[in-house]
Amino acid sequence: IDQALVFFAAAQPEPNLGLLDRFLVQMTYKHIPTVIGFNKCDLIDRSRREELESIYRACGYPMLFVSVKESLEMEGLKTMLNGKTTVLAGPSGVGKSSLMNWLLPEAGMETGAVSEKIKRGRHTTRHSELFYLGEETYLFDTPGFSSLYLNDFTDETLKLYFPEFLSYEEECRFAGCNHLNEPDCGVKRALEEGKISRVRYDSYAQMYQELKEQRRY
Repeated sequence: IDQALVFFAAAQPEPNLGLLDRFLVQMTYKHIPTVIGFNKCDLIDRSRREELESIYRACGYPMLFVSVKESLEMEGLKTMLNGKTTVLAGPSGVGKSSLMNWLLPEAGMETGAVSEKIKRGRHTTRHSELFYLGEETYLFDTPGFSSLYLNDFTDETLKLYFPEFLSYEEECRFAGCNHLNEPDCGVKRALEEGKISRVRYDSYAQMYQELKEQRRY
């Protein structure tokens, strides 16, 4: 795998950013370069797009805003795939199968609508498959997921996989600061100054607590 394309819908369904952050942590841990793709961008206005961009700008992950249905900005996505083996991952109902059909019509992937009742996608891809898109270009399609458990690291190492924290850690008073309850924390100061996204920080705090509970038991 050369890179991962984590594919979420910008709307319908609303993106579960906590789930996205878990995926980004896993890929950073595995040292796999990751591109964030938001599909259905024709359903959101400029202010919502700017909001999503601001959340992930400081992380350093490249972002793509596309609409498979309307063929908006798709050439940029296609260029990003060229010459690489990419794993495609994301929840159900965000348009991964539609993306595969756009890139490779002969793939004939089954597509499904988002459930009106639970506002989530229905699983249409049930296995993983490697597709040849062109010279030295492959896309590894995987089934949609709705949850992702963190098993490879501890609460104390989690902070290493939030890239935007690293440049502020030297400003923390205490070595080994976890950026939660410690005083004079450089990361929390950056958070208050708007240099780190509150959404991302809250994801970190939630994952930290989850890992801490796992270690306790």
